[in-house]
Amino acid sequence: MPQLKLLEDFVTLARAGSFVRAAEQRHVTHPAFGRRIRALETWVGTPLVERSSLPITLTPEGQVFYNTANQVLEQLNRVRRQLQASDQAGQGSLRIATGRSLARTLVTDWVSRLQKGSHAPLSAHIPIDISTGMMADMAKLLAQGKTDFLCCYEHPALSIELLAEQVTYMTIATDKLVPTCQRRKNGTPLYELNADSGRSIPLISYSGGLAMARILGDKLHHFPYPLVSTVRCDSLDTAMGSVLKGMGVAWLPQSMIANECRRGTLVQLGGKGDEIAFEVRLYRSRAPLSDLAESVWAFTQQGR
Repeated sequence: MPQLKLLEDFVTLARAGSFVRAAEQRHVTHPAFGRRIRALETWVGTPLVERSSLPITLTPEGQVFYNTANQVLEQLNRVRRQLQASDQAGQGSLRIATGRSLARTLVTDWVSRLQKGSHAPLSAHIPIDISTGMMADMAKLLAQGKTDFLCCYEHPALSIELLAEQVTYMTIATDKLVPTCQRRKNGTPLYELNADSGRSIPLISYSGGLAMARILGDKLHHFPYPLVSTVRCDSLDTAMGSVLKGMGVAWLPQSMIANECRRGTLVQLGGKGDEIAFEVRLYRSRAPLSDLAESVWAFTQQGR
């Protein structure tokens, strides 16, 4: 549906106020995006964009066209989601998109609660499809109606491309990144966060594409400790494995290390000033979901 893609291009441009930003959001080159907007204007038969100003503005005709295009796209997306939700209801499965570390900690805890109790919405025979990956990709699944829920970290340093008018969310947990290292057999930590020791502390850090890397951000540079990055990981699981091997100190979610701390294999270092708090949010479409997904949403809201 080429005209539909042009409508999406135009709505993106109107919201972004910039050809460059809109082209990036649509994953095309700036010249190609400009040609697509001109093609739409040719199809409509009148200029829609005032190109002489920055940020760009819409012509009066463009504003009228934007209002209609936005309504058309919202209605089409609503119908598409309803049809997909109806199809999923027939299949009777629950679809969840999340990150790898959340899948093995907070998400599994949440799913377990959904299956327990006389009023629990999930029974043991209902299939649950959990997709994991980069949060940007998981957000696309939600936007495309290919998952019922998106469970993700929320922090000012993170940005997930979701349109507020199309989704809603609830906060299902709070967590925090805490400095962690291996515990010796005698009960003492293998490393200490000491600004005055004069000895460097090996740091297990994160690759730039990981949410944890953005949450930590400049925080690491403000800590007074002589941290030296020795290992860089592309997942929380790898970072935790490195900590368990005694390779250094890493800032890990407290929910992730709780069991190992109870077992005595890991220890949390530092104080409150070394912790970085964040939320865990559950997103869904504002459009109706399957009866199963709606019951899961309602049950989760009541249990918060």
